[in-house]
Amino acid sequence: MLDSVVEVAADALPIAVVGKSTWETWLEGRPAPERAWLEGSGFKPDVGQASLLPGADGAPAAAVAVVGDTPDLWDFAAVAEALPARAWRLDTLDASGATAAALGWMLAAYRFSRYRDRLDPAPVLLAPESADLSHARRLAAAVGLVRDLVNTPANDLGPAELEAAAATVAEAGGASFRTVAGEALAEGYPMIHAVGRGSDRAPRLLDFTWGEDDAPKLTLVGKGVCFDSGGLDLKTADGMRLMKKDMGGAAHVLALAQAIMDEGLPVRLRVLVPAVENAVSGSAFRPGDVVPTRAGKTVEIGNTDAEGRLVLADALAEADSEAPDLVIDVATLTGAARVALGTDVGALFTNDDNVADDLHAVATAESDPLWRLPLWKPYREHLASDVADINNISEGPYGGAVTAALFLQEFLEKSSAWTHLDIMAWNRSHRPGRPKGGEAIALRAFYAMIRSRYTRTGEL
Repeated sequence: MLDSVVEVAADALPIAVVGKSTWETWLEGRPAPERAWLEGSGFKPDVGQASLLPGADGAPAAAVAVVGDTPDLWDFAAVAEALPARAWRLDTLDASGATAAALGWMLAAYRFSRYRDRLDPAPVLLAPESADLSHARRLAAAVGLVRDLVNTPANDLGPAELEAAAATVAEAGGASFRTVAGEALAEGYPMIHAVGRGSDRAPRLLDFTWGEDDAPKLTLVGKGVCFDSGGLDLKTADGMRLMKKDMGGAAHVLALAQAIMDEGLPVRLRVLVPAVENAVSGSAFRPGDVVPTRAGKTVEIGNTDAEGRLVLADALAEADSEAPDLVIDVATLTGAARVALGTDVGALFTNDDNVADDLHAVATAESDPLWRLPLWKPYREHLASDVADINNISEGPYGGAVTAALFLQEFLEKSSAWTHLDIMAWNRSHRPGRPKGGEAIALRAFYAMIRSRYTRTGEL
């Protein structure tokens, strides 16, 4: 999809970009044949719509596209999908608009073609002069990585294959990579071991570091459950259907890391991904088991289908051991978050108000929504256990996203700030630039926040 925006296209036709509220004024100033064409063809000037404009010989000579009065990348993605596959160029845009146009155009060209050829070509855009093309390509590559990983079914993306994907990202960025796998997890990371031992595909903790030792420490933790059957508390068939996407958190942190390393942000980056399959077998962990943890606490297993928080907790304890400046974990963790916010909006939990404020500001600017939910301490009592320090599920059906976040918080003590993002990582239907399937949720917002936090001005 990166090839859909090019720096040379001699035959590119112009696109007049018109804000929705200025459409009538623009139309009045056009030549009579163009007005007649638009009116006669029944063109409706809705945001994201585009129409060809004929030349004197009747062949397409230009196009007009309608965008919002403050256009975002999705407006331009819609334009890209509305036009035929040939080269185009946009009228003059300011730098932010030009970069958004380039990114939206790239995302509209995404195709997941691992298992079948996708022959439908995408239109090509001549890069707007003021666009930050490297930034757009960096983000498009990150989004594409998330989509590719989440779309890949579990038979081709188990813990070993997720390790290979992480190693590829680490190697490309010049990071130092290591893995702890199989029985070696039993002592140091017992919950990762417990969840993953039921599968014949060995569990593992993926761990890589990058950057200068004296830079601020930023640690990313991603849930890497490559398939979730629910374990012995088996999911229904419908509930299991999309569980290839349960490693969406891992995909997000790998994509964030890729972008951070590509731009060379001044951080000491660490990435931790517990990669497991939650399977049913004679060696699977059971409801009622009490499992030790890396942090020294004991956990009663109230439900084996609440496994993501278990593997994250051991990884978070490892992250916390270095007392980083900021820990970010990302996970497809709870259905409760989807009930509360739907599938498009990431559920944000954090113990740092400044991080929350910064994220909300950039999420709006980036058209990449998220919403903060409370770490409501009184709900901690719902995780009480009669036999262990904590239960992995609450005693009732309410506040599930909150109690899951409170469970994770139990495993952090030294970190300066912590942020947890609970996401769907999936588009249920197609929208321009956002095809049905795996999706990056709040990825661009988190990248913008990290970029601003560690470069002060947000610019390098």
